[in-house]
Amino acid sequence: MFVIPAIDIIDGKCVRLFRGDYAQKTVYPGSPEEVAAKWEKSGARIIHLVDLDGAKAGKPVNLAAVKAATGAVSIPCELGGGIRTLADAEAAFAAGVARVILGTVACENRPLVADLLARFGPEKVVVGIDAKDGKAAVKGWLEDSGMDALELAAGFAAMGVSRFIYTDISRDGALVGPNYAAMAAFCDRVPGAAVIASGGVGEASHVETLAKLGKPNLEGVIVGKALYDGKVSMDQLREYC
Repeated sequence: MFVIPAIDIIDGKCVRLFRGDYAQKTVYPGSPEEVAAKWEKSGARIIHLVDLDGAKAGKPVNLAAVKAATGAVSIPCELGGGIRTLADAEAAFAAGVARVILGTVACENRPLVADLLARFGPEKVVVGIDAKDGKAAVKGWLEDSGMDALELAAGFAAMGVSRFIYTDISRDGALVGPNYAAMAAFCDRVPGAAVIASGGVGEASHVETLAKLGKPNLEGVIVGKALYDGKVSMDQLREYC
């Protein structure tokens, strides 16, 4: 299991939200490209980019910032937020990302997921499932889809999705620790797919506890606010880089 630093973008700037609330936003110094270069220098294997404006608007908004970030590093970057059409995915790849993350569109347009898998292959298409009280949230976490997160994941795994990002919204940006039980259950639900944990990491022990869950398909963990706020450093997490 390895650590994936996050860069969330609003208006071309690096930000973090508290529990997915756009009204509770913290803006951090440094452009996305500067921060991406910093994470690469710190030992990151891959960088997690999120276009938060895009998630809200339903289409990519910050591709210029994304392109600058991908161009500043030699490691791969993944991108989520607002990718809801084939053209959106193609634009993301043109901006230099290695793989795209499908969230809202995965819930609302399963045929498109199948099309993207067929066109680009499972290594380039990730399904992100963001859950609140066990239900998948969509449209920048602003709406409850009413779909059970685990059932949704199982259905996509059957379609050929080979990598998921699972976020517990109630923990995101709160630094209180991941929802370990939910993460373990998610991994068990899609045993043949790689799973990346997201939400809640506030200290090094949280990453260690995830690793000790003993889930062989738990591939990585996304860390954002804890890194930006200095609660944890990449040096402390060196064994997971």
